[in-house]
Amino acid sequence: MKTEINRIHHVGHVVHDMETALELYRKLGFVCRPPAYPTMAEQEGESPKPFGAANAHIDFADNFIEIVTIVQEGGRIPDDAHFIPLTAPPAVLPRIIASIKRTVATITRCLDRFEGTHILVFSTSEADTSAARLDAGSVGHGGVNTIQRPVETSTGTQLVSVRLLEIEDEQVSEGRLAFAENLPLDAGLKQIHTEHPNGAIALVEAILCVEDKAFDAYVTRYQLYLGTPPQQEGKARVFDLEGGRIKLIPESHVTDLLPGEAFTSSPGFAGYAVKVRDLAYTRRHLESNGFPVVETARGDIFIPSASLLGTALIFTQR
Repeated sequence: MKTEINRIHHVGHVVHDMETALELYRKLGFVCRPPAYPTMAEQEGESPKPFGAANAHIDFADNFIEIVTIVQEGGRIPDDAHFIPLTAPPAVLPRIIASIKRTVATITRCLDRFEGTHILVFSTSEADTSAARLDAGSVGHGGVNTIQRPVETSTGTQLVSVRLLEIEDEQVSEGRLAFAENLPLDAGLKQIHTEHPNGAIALVEAILCVEDKAFDAYVTRYQLYLGTPPQQEGKARVFDLEGGRIKLIPESHVTDLLPGEAFTSSPGFAGYAVKVRDLAYTRRHLESNGFPVVETARGDIFIPSASLLGTALIFTQR
């Protein structure tokens, strides 16, 4: 069934310490953009200071991995951080601060559960169509809003407008879910395609682990979100999009997919997968940097969650 959802826009790995996370990902062989730290003066006359949530991107041609942390007063900030001033007229400043604080509260709740993958954003060709489907299914959301996203291009960093739809529904306890419209074609053509030393070329799968008794309800809910029926892969259900897959798996069968993993924080994202050009080359790169590499029954490889701040990372050539 054709749907306006065509791939994963990004996943978000929520961590306690940005510097530690960047060091790990760079050691894995990813090129990580310098982290962005928003700054704002909460009161008139105050000096701007880091505020809210900071993030760093690992970019691919059509999607990315986001590393997210909460800005702690007096906390360590990486030396290569970019400070992004947030300014607004006094009349709207309280609303912006309130919105940022809601985001911080959501991320804090995620970290209180466990450090790991807590954000999944779907890429949509039409945010209004996605919103209408949520309305038809009585799923709460915040409406379609426009944000500015920095994009690295051959002529430097450009701010590109992106239409975003956040799911705001009490049924969602697995993390933050949202829809983001694809970048405009002209921005996509000019975007720099990062070459990662480990050979990774795309984010291709997100893996949601669910308690067995709630599994069918989650499958039904994600079918509503994505507008397409799932396929069965053993005990898992897979939503196969044009450029990526969303996989739901019962908690009791996580080890079928990820040998040796024990995910006890359901519902939650056990990990995600990236596609690589040459799996043997990637394996050599990971092992040469001291990472434990585990093979799956399907012949893919993954880094266990215990070695990557609470998230399993699968590498696949398929």
